[in-house]
Formats: sequence, structure tokens, C-alpha cells
Amino acid sequence: MIKLDKTNHSKIRHIVFIFGITTLLISVATYAWYIGMRTVNISSFDIEIATTDSLLISLDGKTWSDEVIISEANHDKTYPGNTNSWGGKGLIPMSSMGEVSQVSSRLIFYEKASLTATPGGFRLLASRVNNSGVKEQEGYVAFDVFIKNFSGKQYFKNLNILDEEAIYLTIDSEAGVAASGVPNTGIENSVRVAFAHIGRVIAKTTNPSTITSITCSDTNEVTGICRNAAIWEPNDKYHHANAISWYNTVCKKRIGSDVRNPKSYSGSCNLIQDGTAYPTYVVNSSIGSADNVDIYDGSSYNGYIYSNKLTSMSYFTDTMRDETGTNRLEIFTLAPNSITKIRVYVYIEGQDIDNYEYASIGKKIEVQFGFTKERFSASEIYYEAGEVEIDVWKPIISIDPDIREITINQGETFIVPTATATDKISEDLDGNDITEDITRKIQIINPVDTNVPGVYYVTYNVSDWAGNYAEQIMIEVTVV
Repeated sequence: MIKLDKTNHSKIRHIVFIFGITTLLISVATYAWYIGMRTVNISSFDIEIATTDSLLISLDGKTWSDEVIISEANHDKTYPGNTNSWGGKGLIPMSSMGEVSQVSSRLIFYEKASLTATPGGFRLLASRVNNSGVKEQEGYVAFDVFIKNFSGKQYFKNLNILDEEAIYLTIDSEAGVAASGVPNTGIENSVRVAFAHIGRVIAKTTNPSTITSITCSDTNEVTGICRNAAIWEPNDKYHHANAISWYNTVCKKRIGSDVRNPKSYSGSCNLIQDGTAYPTYVVNSSIGSADNVDIYDGSSYNGYIYSNKLTSMSYFTDTMRDETGTNRLEIFTLAPNSITKIRVYVYIEGQDIDNYEYASIGKKIEVQFGFTKERFSASEIYYEAGEVEIDVWKPIISIDPDIREITINQGETFIVPTATATDKISEDLDGNDITEDITRKIQIINPVDTNVPGVYYVTYNVSDWAGNYAEQIMIEVTVV
């Protein structure tokens, strides 16, 4: 597994939310919508998620930390009743415009139902994926993460994106072929990662079942979000020569409505060049034979603009990732003082222009990505005083070990135990630690209601001025 090197973290606390799909390996039989329907088999991968600076994450809505790991081995054990999916028997090409179903609180997908060669490419039939049941349909990866953003004191109950904080994709996010795979076949271009915001509650919420059961629907506690998912498209300007050649060979310019009529085509399609970003015309609804849809329909490809079953998709791309300063765009937003349920999807976009027959040669890909609250990266900051020493040391929270479990009677007054925090900030010439007392920065989450019997968890969190998080301290309080 690739580990995140803390020495590469910003000198100005720029990494605040990191999803690292550190060894995402997908072995491929073939995954071209254009040619076949054979399955893309998953090898294995772990997803490492880390946070700093006023963000905590959880897989179960109960235990909060600055780092968690989800994998094939534990994805179905995160919390009772979870609907996480690791692709089942394998991944198959899907297409999605990022719409989230208000009914099922899941991403809406379409998969190929049939494909027939035509004079202008291929006629496409597609059906909606049935993932509204207890579990997601097999064919893609899906799992829940819960993000606690405890910056700010006000909680905005009503949904307004203008009340939320911007989150940016880190500049080291990338997708490529793993060491055991074959690069430059187009496989790395068709991967998509979607982040579907389901809903949120106020950050002081402590009942795990309330948090994990968040849906797109509003309740007294829950603000349903259910906006279109943010989808990242890696390598948006890179197209392999074989993919371009395949497109140029099979595509003709469409001028008529019937994809099966040779007279509906004339000449060749628009030229595709490497180094240019092209839209993906994703499937937006079920496609039947009467719809006469060609896989290349769209003004950027065959010039045909009359198909209403395909939509030109706007993704968050690597081009946007690489923008700097005020030109940098956020990938999504999070509300302050909240816990947000996000459903993460990893899938193969079957309509991507690079998703052609020979992409199957690539076999295995590797993806890693992260998020930050900082619009400016460390490399954009000029230090007049010269190089600044990077603080990579985690602070330490200290508390009496004998009070990790407390039992009190109903109605009694609960006094929150005190804790201290010390942070190493440097070393002197002799190698001795130089420390700072940062007890004042400790943030205590105290959900204990002494009037209601039950088990509560009081948590202590602290980060230093460089954004390094201490190991979380948790006290179990039982009211009897």
C-alpha cells in the first residue's frame, strides 16, 4: 500500500481531507461497451482515508478518527445494515450523469443492454441498473463514509450550497496503470470516482443509527442533500493513439435519424487529437431500439445533436485539479458543524472515448486521490526567510488512564475529565525535543445525557498548528 508522506504535506496546513485509494487494482477481461460484455474482475485494493484540521471521518458513524481503512475484507462489516458493495464478481461498464435517486439515495446507473455494429459505429441499447433494493447491483464499488466537519459553531439546517465550505482535489491525485499492468492502452482514462452527498446532521449527533441511516429525505434531524454527485475524470486530456485510431476507423459523420440506414452517414467524424479534452456523452435514461442512438452521438464526435438519450457530461478533471490560485475550482462543498454522509462510487464509464477494445490489455490500474480545504498549495507560497522546517510530529493527548470507562447513575452530574495536550515543534542542536503546550486547542465532543440511560462516548481531539492530528482519546460513559 502506498503511504502518504507527511513531509509532502503543506507547510501551511493545506491537506485537510485525504481519500487515498492507494492500491486500487482492477484486472480486466475486456470492458468496451463497443465490443463485448465480458466482466472486469477486481483483484484487491484498500482505500485509506485520512483527515486533518477540523475534519474527522468514520465508517460506522460511531468511532471517529483522522484515518480509516476500508477494503474488500471489511467493507461489509462497517456498520449493521450497511449496503456497501465491492463489485461482486467483477466490474462491468456503466454510465452515469451523477444523478442521485431521491427514493433510494443511490447513484443512478445505466448499463449496456445490447450493441449492434452500424455504418457509423454502433447502435446502443441501455437499461437502468436495478440498485434500489437492499444491496447495490454488482458491477461497481460503493461504500459509505461519514465526515464530521467541526469548524464553526453554527449549523445550517436548510440546504444552501452557499453556506458550505469549498473542498479541493489535491494536486497529487492521479490514476494510472499499476506495476503489474500494461500502460498506455486507454484503461486508465475510463475510470470514474463519484462522491454522492446523501444528507447531513448537526455535528453533536451521537446516535450511530441516526447517522448511518441518513437518506436524501429531510427529517427533524436530517437535512437531505441528494444533489448530483461530484465525479472526477482522471487523464481528461490524454488519449491513447490506439483509442483515436479505433474511433477514426469505425466512426462516420451522422446526418440521418436511422442508425441502421447507410444513407444516414457521410464522410468521417470530427478528428480527435491527443492533448485535447473531449466530453463524455453519458447515458441519461434507458435506450430502446426506437431511440436510434449511436455511441458516438454528440457534436464533438459525429456532429449529431438530436439524440436526447445522451448528455455531454461535465466532470471534475485533472485540468481543473492543476489550476492554481484563484483559478482553482472546488470539487464539492461541506457544511460547517455537521456530519455528512457521502457514498463513494468507483466505476468504469462505458461511454468514455478511450473505453475501446484494446483497453483490456491494460489489465490493472492504480488510483490515489485526496482533498484539501486550501485553495493555494504550498508551492505557490514564497518564503522570504528561506526554507521553513516542516512539522511532521503528532501532538499527544494525555488523560488519566484509570478513567477511560466511567459509570454514573441516572440524574447525576457528569463532570468531563480534563486532559492536556503537548506538541513537539522542533529539536535543538543536541536533538532534544522542543515542545509546546496546546491544551487550549483540545476539542471535546461530549454527548452524555445523564437523564437518559445508555452508553456514550466522549472524544478528545486536537491538531497542532501544522495540521497534524493527535491519536484520538475516547472515554466510555455508561448512565444506569
